[in-house]
Amino acid sequence: MRRPTIPDLAEAAGVSVATVNRVLSGAQNVRQATRERVQEAAEQIGFYGLGSIQARVAAARPHLRFGVLLLQRHRPFYQNVANALQEAATTAAMAEVDLRVEFLEDLTPQNVADRALALADDCHAICLTAAVHPVVTAALEQIQARGIPVFALISQISVTGQMSYIGLDNWKVGRTSAWAFANICKAPGKIGILMGNPRYRNQEMNETGFRSYFREHAPEFILLEPLSTHESAAVAQEMTEKLLSEHPDLAGLYVSGGGISGAVAALRGSGRAASIVVVGYDLMDVTRAALLDGTMNLVLSHPLPRLAREAIDGMVRACAQPGSNQTTIVPFEIYTRENL
Repeated sequence: MRRPTIPDLAEAAGVSVATVNRVLSGAQNVRQATRERVQEAAEQIGFYGLGSIQARVAAARPHLRFGVLLLQRHRPFYQNVANALQEAATTAAMAEVDLRVEFLEDLTPQNVADRALALADDCHAICLTAAVHPVVTAALEQIQARGIPVFALISQISVTGQMSYIGLDNWKVGRTSAWAFANICKAPGKIGILMGNPRYRNQEMNETGFRSYFREHAPEFILLEPLSTHESAAVAQEMTEKLLSEHPDLAGLYVSGGGISGAVAALRGSGRAASIVVVGYDLMDVTRAALLDGTMNLVLSHPLPRLAREAIDGMVRACAQPGSNQTTIVPFEIYTRENL
């Protein structure tokens, strides 16, 4: 077979020969999308100058540094989020992304604000998971005033739409969780609720949606007052043990915040695992095992690869379009033992 030529590449890419020559020479007056279309065509037809085109395309991409603040490093979910973000940054198509991920061990509002301000000093955009607090909000508004895009990841920070949000529709998450209890429980009964911290807006919206469903469709259930786990597995275990002790007729347990491993440990230790309907969040080793052995009935999960890709691509777009809102709601995944 003859070797593909520049005219062949131009035809495959749907551009002119002159455009292909400009891509090969690294000319500035070529749109990045056109460069990438020529590169894709070169890969498809086996063009001999593919290496040069790839180098030109990479050189023409903007080089951006993004900062991410996540919650404690020891929590498997946030380790999984960090890994997904690193993968998305490595494979980003619209820019060369240098990603800096930090884990917040101290979750006090002042520390969160300080770390966000420090990260913004060295980044083109930042993304964080944080509780809503005036000190944090003031710091983020200060960062935005400097022209640096700020993204809320997993938990909304601003309800006014002035801060881009990448995550789930948590109202729907709560109502879907309620639907599960109403349809899985053999009879109406008491439902215990564990929250990490109501200042995380996602958890607040989860509970609101949860209660709204029961008011509308299953008022015969008794929803107990939520107990805060403070995002701690040890506290979640203690709170679950408390619920099991004080309510021997407990029909279900809704874990809408951090500490799921502690709740699972308490259920297993009580001997009542698999006799209580349990719904919680995010598929990881502990929840997968709990689904498989029947300790949990349902897990609603963030689609981490898509969540991470939307976050990275959104930050790239925000840097290219200052002042734009890049909010993206991703669909949640639902897992039971039968579809693992």
